[in-house]
Amino acid sequence: MKFAIVSKGDERSNKIQATMKQYLTDFDLEYDEANPDLVISIGGDGTFLEAFHQYIDSLDSTSFIGVHTGHLGFYADWTPDEVEKLIIEIAKTPFQVVEYPLLEVTIRDHDGGEENRFLALNETTIKTGEGSVVFDVEIKGSHFETFRGDGLCISTPSGSTAYNKALGGGIIHPSLEAIQLTEMASINNRVFRTIGSPLILPKHHTCMLKPLGSKKTFLIAIDHFTKNYAGVKSIQCRVAKERVRFARFRPFPFWDRVRDSFVADDDDV
Repeated sequence: MKFAIVSKGDERSNKIQATMKQYLTDFDLEYDEANPDLVISIGGDGTFLEAFHQYIDSLDSTSFIGVHTGHLGFYADWTPDEVEKLIIEIAKTPFQVVEYPLLEVTIRDHDGGEENRFLALNETTIKTGEGSVVFDVEIKGSHFETFRGDGLCISTPSGSTAYNKALGGGIIHPSLEAIQLTEMASINNRVFRTIGSPLILPKHHTCMLKPLGSKKTFLIAIDHFTKNYAGVKSIQCRVAKERVRFARFRPFPFWDRVRDSFVADDDDV
């Protein structure tokens, strides 16, 4: 089996990276950064997102696993004191693959230029520095509402525990192929109205956001990558055909992750 390691870059993470690389190669596994079967993330959720986007073009053949070296990472199953056990598991035990859905975001401009298509593991957020965001929101080809407010967050089920949760969105089990649309400080009064609740859309429903009014520049984030876009005609969001593959050597149920991350005391984890 071929493997690669993505480190957060701090001293502790780099030390674990060096240890794992040495011992796994001693077990006759091949270190291959170009075409790994398994990518090991050492750091936190930010490092895991880095690893995901680094290998985004080989999702059909690459699986991911995480070791967290800071605060408890939602995507990281293993702790530093379990590294020796993890090395043996990787070297000796075939892993189970668990697949989670991803978000596809397609940004189109008014000039009819090339489409920009992205995949998000957590979410995309859309904001502007030029007043309120104003969008016509279409669902499955039909007008649903005109949104006015600070912005919108569209998340995956696994990303529903990230920024979406902070906005008051619901937590969705990642076995459900869906995306969630959550508002940021919507404007609701006698003139302007929005649904005011998160929307959960199934796999076969596409959400289309069409800017209204003057041509603003939008600040669009795909996971932790942020870029300004001018002349946006539409932003299309739907469940992607691609999926992310997680390597599992032991059970770690989703609701246990949620409990350990948000509910349990430190003594309970």
